[in-house]
Amino acid sequence: MIVLKSPAEIALMRTANGIVAEVLQVLAERLCPGMTTLELDRMAEEAIRQRGAEPAFKGYQEYRYTLCTSVNSVVVHGLPDTSELAEGDIVSIDCGVRYQGWHGDHAWTFIVGDTTSPTARTLMRVTEEALLLGIDQMRIGQRLYDVSAAIQRHVEGHEFSIVRDYVGHGVGRALHEEPQVPNFGTPGTGPRLLAGMVLALEPMVNEGTAKVKLLPDGWTVVTADGKLSAHFEHSVAVTEQGPLILSKV
Repeated sequence: MIVLKSPAEIALMRTANGIVAEVLQVLAERLCPGMTTLELDRMAEEAIRQRGAEPAFKGYQEYRYTLCTSVNSVVVHGLPDTSELAEGDIVSIDCGVRYQGWHGDHAWTFIVGDTTSPTARTLMRVTEEALLLGIDQMRIGQRLYDVSAAIQRHVEGHEFSIVRDYVGHGVGRALHEEPQVPNFGTPGTGPRLLAGMVLALEPMVNEGTAKVKLLPDGWTVVTADGKLSAHFEHSVAVTEQGPLILSKV
């Protein structure tokens, strides 16, 4: 069942997502070569709790961390560890919080240091653009897969691949709610979008094949060919005035 949120509930979700956006901004300012993703995780938990919220990922299905940190060929759900980040790496930082019973969920891919490959920059740009094109479809009366198709069209038009094994989702009192939001689909199909829907759109885009592998740790998802992956996510509400991005500072 898709749960519609009232304007007052969306306002609380905007606060929750604003906290996530602030935390990612703090991490982006500190991110540098030589830092470990475990250090980022500790910084994130401290910043979340300072803002009166709780990490939403920690303890979720026995997950042990505040962040998912996915470096280079890791698609999603990378585990923070003591490996040092290097100049030119790209890292998706995915963060969730719980605030007054409501969830915020937001992810961004960052460059470590000042330089990276032209391919990595293009991959990141196209993925972010695809996210924004999907958000633009989140209007009353549109269909869910209009969102999905807009993302797919842009990504494949630039000869990158959409991950099909993992998708976006509704978000609210639960971290993951209905509906699932694939990043591919047939326009004009799927549930009709209504005011009060809140969706976490999160295109996961690979440089090479769309195929992925789950590592033995049971969490880390990597590209099957070892090539780069990028991941961007915003939580967005459907409103009478159009799409409202909640995960912004």
